Amino acid sequence: MTKLAISQVDGQHFRVNGELTRNSIGDEQLLNNKLLTKHKIIYFDLSGVSRVDTAGLAWLIHSFAELKQQDIRLELQNLPEQLQNLMQLGQVTTLFE
Repeated sequence: MTKLAISQVDGQHFRVNGELTRNSIGDEQLLNNKLLTKHKIIYFDLSGVSRVDTAGLAWLIHSFAELKQQDIRLELQNLPEQLQNLMQLGQVTTLFE
């Protein structure tokens, strides 16, 4: 298992690295202290994600909902093929368009 890490590149760009899975995300609220921003759009670069499962997708959807409540849009970049497949199966691809 590769630990999940989110690093801030600049004010509105974040890089997600490691596994986005049930084992790596646990109950952590990774966004709580990270997103103190005045920007209306936040970008997650997922090029460093090595593995993703349905819990990782659920975490992304939850993050999307939390940010939307703050009037912030979440845009995903460089989606791994595994995540794209899960999003199609769950019929949630339009959430992140």
